[in-house]
Amino acid sequence: MNFAEAEKYLLSLGAEISAMKLGLENVTELLREIGSPQKKFLKIQVAGTNGKGSTCAFLESICLEAGIKTGLNTSPHLVSITERVRINGKEISKEDFAEYATAIRAASEKLLKNGRLKAMPTFFEQVTAIALQSFADANVEVAILETGLGGRLDAVTAAKAEILVFTPIHLDHQDILGDRIEKIAEEKAAIIRPGTYVISSAQPTEAMSVILNRVAEFKVPARFTTEVETEISDGKLFFRTTKGEYQNVELGLLGRHQIENALTALLAAEELQKYKPISAEDIISGLRKAKHEGRLEFKGQFLFDGAHNESGAKALRDFLDEFVNQPITMIFATMKDKNLEKIAEYLFPKADLLVLTEVNKHASISKKRSMPAEKIANVASRFLPSDRIIVTQSVNEALEKTIQITPRESVILVTGSLYLIGEVKSCLCHTSSS
Repeated sequence: MNFAEAEKYLLSLGAEISAMKLGLENVTELLREIGSPQKKFLKIQVAGTNGKGSTCAFLESICLEAGIKTGLNTSPHLVSITERVRINGKEISKEDFAEYATAIRAASEKLLKNGRLKAMPTFFEQVTAIALQSFADANVEVAILETGLGGRLDAVTAAKAEILVFTPIHLDHQDILGDRIEKIAEEKAAIIRPGTYVISSAQPTEAMSVILNRVAEFKVPARFTTEVETEISDGKLFFRTTKGEYQNVELGLLGRHQIENALTALLAAEELQKYKPISAEDIISGLRKAKHEGRLEFKGQFLFDGAHNESGAKALRDFLDEFVNQPITMIFATMKDKNLEKIAEYLFPKADLLVLTEVNKHASISKKRSMPAEKIANVASRFLPSDRIIVTQSVNEALEKTIQITPRESVILVTGSLYLIGEVKSCLCHTSSS
């Protein structure tokens, strides 16, 4: 398969959420068939609701500063599926991705034909196998694996990471993971097993209780960001842990909520020091140089931030209140399974103009998952007068309308869904290259 054929094939297997199946048997058998590549390097699995991607970005940056050959597997992607697989800070090439996808497809079809699998491995399972095999072939020393959804049944859990990192756990994907924080935490904390080491961000009481119980059950060591002393002075951070001090720390990612993600990555890096040489200077420099697209990312007049759930929307609102003084034109779309009312309560009052749309073309999702713009408008009318709300039927239409009506001194905020950000970025790239 060439790249276009590989992408089409993988997407035909179903979206990440709709394709979830019970158990890890399929992906485990697939990894065994291709030689268990996950056993050839140290692994860090990052699970949680918010901050996973940012914590992975901080960790990758720290490892690269320390000269550690590093693999990074994240989801979702914004524009190209190749974003999901990075080696030493660079995306896998389309040619290499296609080559690995072809091999993984052949292995999957063989297993299915021989009756060793009951169903074809899903999109997420096969992309996970692609990432792990490419990491092994590149002789990476450390792989950072972002959990896609939940934890207990997530494909990356089959890699059996040695270090487990938990970012803040909140309500999200309630239709799949449960409608209480305890239930969601149980799904995510299920990745804890004997022989692992646990790092956790500060958590809601219900989530922390679940993590602590699991840690006690399997008698595994754990560290928590609540144990770290933090000071802020003149925009610089100071961290003191039981293992070291970090002075004049600046973060490459914007927003006060990134302090917690940075602390989580710092503790994970200190655990990595048992395996690899990482200095305090590497950690400080890595935190400063970290980049993460689509999370409080400024590009000219545009500000991109996923803010796809209640806690993410609150973090974005806090940032806007503190740092953005210009008028805001907001392009917004979300998925049907999100708590629109709470997200709207935080974000819509900040919009001078609100342009609503729905994700149409992003390759990772079915259009059926995108919430109709008219439904969002009904909720938006509680917060804004009708003359400040514009409904569009496509992202391209929303972008054209926004650029047409937005004054130069305003910020164009794209938010509500990482899928929306991906489609807007794709439209902007197409426009600039035309």
